[in-house]
Amino acid sequence: MTEQAEKSARTAASTKPPQARPAPSGGSALDAVKSVGAKLRPWCFPAIALGSYEWYARTLGKLSDAIAPPTAAVHAFMAAVADGSLLEATAFTLGAAALGLLLAAVLGIAAGITLGLSKRTARMAFLSIEVFRPVPSVALIPLAMLVFGFGLRMEFSIVAFASFWPLMILTQAAVQQVEPRLLEVSHVLGLSATQRAIKIILPAIAPRLFVALRLGVSVALVVAVTVEVAANPNGMGYAMMIAQQSMDPSLMLAWLLWIGVVGYIINVAALKLERYVGRRMGVA
Repeated sequence: MTEQAEKSARTAASTKPPQARPAPSGGSALDAVKSVGAKLRPWCFPAIALGSYEWYARTLGKLSDAIAPPTAAVHAFMAAVADGSLLEATAFTLGAAALGLLLAAVLGIAAGITLGLSKRTARMAFLSIEVFRPVPSVALIPLAMLVFGFGLRMEFSIVAFASFWPLMILTQAAVQQVEPRLLEVSHVLGLSATQRAIKIILPAIAPRLFVALRLGVSVALVVAVTVEVAANPNGMGYAMMIAQQSMDPSLMLAWLLWIGVVGYIINVAALKLERYVGRRMGVA
């Protein structure tokens, strides 16, 4: 009886599940280091580029008055923040870009939906689109100056022209790829053209529409700054030109870097909005 009890005890001990070994204490620290490294990795190239430029400006480029190190640009940037010129110029550029993009979005999306739904209208408009679409937006500056003069209206009209075409073409392509059964359902329900666009077309093309809007945002900012550099005495582009004409390379570099930062922030905000709307609509 005793031997049988001992055998039962040994069997139970052998079948007992092994206890999990405690994780090494350095595991969590290593994971934290990897996480920080993954977050910092995208910033390696910009840091190296700025560091290299700083070294060049302070050594080989020291003999040139047209080259300023990034550290000097930081000081000039803080001075522009302190005197209010940075906020004023940034607000003007973003306002003109936003107004132009809004007008282009309303007209471009409406035209894209119309052309996407009607092949006959698309064929009739093809020649006009292909004639006006390649016209560089900068070439319209003299005409816009004659019509509107200097200022906000001149700038946002050119921004609207430049942003209209990619929005319209991408919207048209998105509408042409909508499931035909959805359009058949709208005809069966007797929806009007406006109801069909709002209830059927726009939800179906929402993901592609946000891609078009992100492209339109980039085009709007680029064209706004270009117009200010070329003609309009307002905004960030004009401030950068004034710094160049005043032989202030540190301020010019500060404006250039700030324009890049503003563009990056706008793109990130548009991407987050796209993901948010996609989650709400159940498409992402």
